[in-house]
Amino acid sequence: MDLLDSNHWSDLHALLASLDADIAELYAAREMAEVRTRFVGPLIALHRFGPMTIRALAEKRGVSHSAMSQTAAAMTKAGLVESVPGTDGRTRPIRLTARAAEIMPFLVAEWRATEAAVRELDAELPYSLTQVTADLRELLARRPFARRLRDHLG
Repeated sequence: MDLLDSNHWSDLHALLASLDADIAELYAAREMAEVRTRFVGPLIALHRFGPMTIRALAEKRGVSHSAMSQTAAAMTKAGLVESVPGTDGRTRPIRLTARAAEIMPFLVAEWRATEAAVRELDAELPYSLTQVTADLRELLARRPFARRLRDHLG
């Protein structure tokens, strides 16, 4: 089989990128080009729970500290979060900037609209995407993807 004949992985990535691009268009239309789709979950968490350390935010979002640190750096550069002094002098929680607070009503509404649109798509499918995801998680719990990769590498 030619490498270019296999589309399973690239098709999924292209689909997710297309969905992200549609959401990003909403931000651009609202003059919020500094917002990236990956920022919205952390921004909503900061909006809902207040200032948090990167470690606490990573735990709340279920991602690695490294990934959240990179996202926090990008959000800081975009002017959406800033660090504040911690209670013990060793930590530097981050909080929303005035700009982020200003756009939060739209971001919360967009989050809810996205969830509704995904539920709508799920209902229109002849099989549930959420069930496919659950089934994949179960299969990967039995035999992790890393193991499958190693098995195919030989």
